[in-house]
Amino acid sequence: MTYVVVEKQGRAGVVGLDRPKAMNALNLEMIRDIDAALSKFQDDPAVHCVVLQSNHDRAFCAGGDMRRVRELSLEGKFDEAERFFEEEYALIERISQYSKPYISLIDGICMGGGMGLSVHGAYRIATERAVFAMPETAIGFIPDVGGSYFLSRMPHYAGIWMGLTGASVRGFDAHGLGVSTHMTEAKSLPELRGELCHTDRPINDILSDLCATVGYQPSTLTLAETTMCFDQASLCGIFECLERRHSNAKTNALRVLKKVSPYSLQETLTLLQNGKELSLSECLGQEFEAMRRAIRHPDLAEGVRAVLVDKDHSPNWQPA
Repeated sequence: MTYVVVEKQGRAGVVGLDRPKAMNALNLEMIRDIDAALSKFQDDPAVHCVVLQSNHDRAFCAGGDMRRVRELSLEGKFDEAERFFEEEYALIERISQYSKPYISLIDGICMGGGMGLSVHGAYRIATERAVFAMPETAIGFIPDVGGSYFLSRMPHYAGIWMGLTGASVRGFDAHGLGVSTHMTEAKSLPELRGELCHTDRPINDILSDLCATVGYQPSTLTLAETTMCFDQASLCGIFECLERRHSNAKTNALRVLKKVSPYSLQETLTLLQNGKELSLSECLGQEFEAMRRAIRHPDLAEGVRAVLVDKDHSPNWQPA
């Protein structure tokens, strides 16, 4: 059964994610199907751009299929688990270098692997229903898919905050952090897609006409206050800063940090601190090594169990 629908519509190659029951969670077959589609469209002179979308309104893409990764880890099939990430990371690097305009239409949940598929492309058009997050520390994993590249480059240390706490952003916050390049209403997507696929107009002209013009937003200041303590050099420093300050945002961040995997927190902070000086390719390389450690660490199996399998949200971390 295929979960990726590939078709040519006018001047565009359209890649539709179609695994609604799993909120388009990526498995290895989907990664390979998307990669094959990019090869096909790359070689077709009639295709001027590629459009990535969800074929249903439940989610854009909720990430990688971590239940399957957990199963492979518990069975000791680490090579097979690593193959998924190896091919996913190669696809992400390809997207970042794709020679034709790569356009993601993001409506609904976009987490983990969903951000990997979109944020490295040229155009990310988000609707008012788009929600972005990298929630890996809650399942004993690390924010990969190039997360150490794009999170580390966000203003106000917001990427450190997102990567450690798994906090979500949307709307003007996501736009201000560079997650989305354009914003539009969900009801406008059919018209936007039609213009992209079936007219000869320049893409930038279409987006200028059909997407919001975003100026200064007060929420940027609120977000900067939320992420204030995440400029510290160590986890201890972040914790101490949060404990000294009294606000709802700081209290919420501290509560989350005390609940997620301590192992993942340290790995994540190291990745993000290193990532700011590295290329995307180098970031994916360090993430691959961190992934290899994570799938062999007990926190991954336990975190996925607690959040995605049993859903009791009571993980037993090692160390606690």
